[in-house]
This record gives sequence, C-alpha cells and structure tokens, in this order.
Amino acid sequence: MTTIWKTSLAIVLIGSLFACGGGEKPTQPPGASAQSTETGTSEQSPKAKGLITAADLQLGEVDAAMAEKGKITYDVKCQACHSTGANRVVGPGWKGLATKREPAWIMNMIMNIDVMLESDPEAQKLLEECLVRMPNQNLSKDEAREVLEFMRTL
Repeated sequence: MTTIWKTSLAIVLIGSLFACGGGEKPTQPPGASAQSTETGTSEQSPKAKGLITAADLQLGEVDAAMAEKGKITYDVKCQACHSTGANRVVGPGWKGLATKREPAWIMNMIMNIDVMLESDPEAQKLLEECLVRMPNQNLSKDEAREVLEFMRTL
C-alpha cells in the first residue's frame, strides 16, 4: 500500500471513532435513582428513568415544519452514521424506521441512549449488530421530536 492510502485510511478510521464512538458508560443514568430489589437489580418505571412514554407523545399527521427542522438536525448530527435509506452506515438506516419502532422508543434512543443501552434488549441488540455505541447528541425534547417527524417522512 502506498503511504498516502495508509494515511487516508487511518484518518477515516480515527475520524469514525470520534464522530460516532461513545464515551464511558455512566455509573448511573441521569435522572435515575437506583432502588435495589431483592435480586440486587434496579427496578424502575420508565418515568423514573427519565424515559419518554407513549402518553408523552401526541402524534397526528406529519408536521412539515417540524420535519424540515428535523432534517436540518439530521444533516448536522446524524448523517455521518445513519442513512435516510434502508441501508446501515454505522447505525441503522432510517427508511421505514418510524413504522417498525414505537415513537417513544425512537425518542428514547435519541434522547436517553445510555438508559436504553443499559435496559432495553432491542437497543442492546442494535449495539451488538452495529458495534459502535451511539453518542449522546444532547438534543432537547423538541429537537428529538423534530427528528422523529423527519423520520416519519421517510
């Protein structure tokens, strides 16, 4: 291999780690207070873990203005790892995702990735498939909702 090719490959690999890699797993999810049970595990309701529930979302027809804002967020924070098609890049493609997953689950994957990877079997399965931990993009609830609206257009 030529030196230029080796250098380019190294830059791409290192860039991928910084762009889409995760950090250390927190010892306790934000907003959660561990309550031990007899088995030694932490049993909490979704609300106690700070998760979005179906009752928190009122979906109707796709809101075009929100979807447009969600596309802008996608372009800036998501497209490096997710395609708008069905193909996986680093993370899964988004085409049809809103019909395969519950909206609250999608919102939680966007906003509460650490809690989801700790407690949700489907999120854990995705991590095993993708091999890269999704970074927390620190989106607000409104921004995450806009991304969800964009996903609903795909």
